[in-house]
Amino acid sequence: MKATEIRNMTTDEILHSLSDLRDEHFKLRMRRTGEELPNPIRLRMLKRDIARCETILKEKASEKPSVSAPEVKPEKKSK
Repeated sequence: MKATEIRNMTTDEILHSLSDLRDEHFKLRMRRTGEELPNPIRLRMLKRDIARCETILKEKASEKPSVSAPEVKPEKKSK
């Protein structure tokens, strides 16, 4: 999965795919302990996809402006 594909997704879609990726990664790790995997490189690819999803989620979270009180500037005092 490419970063551009992930960036085009909504946050909910990213969270759903992240859950699926983690599940698949777990299953492959468990399967690796008992037998040889047909494609061991898939584990590495999954870890990288998980990292991409998490990174883009953090980017999207930091993009959103936080709702806070309006900034009040102190008034200049006249002498």
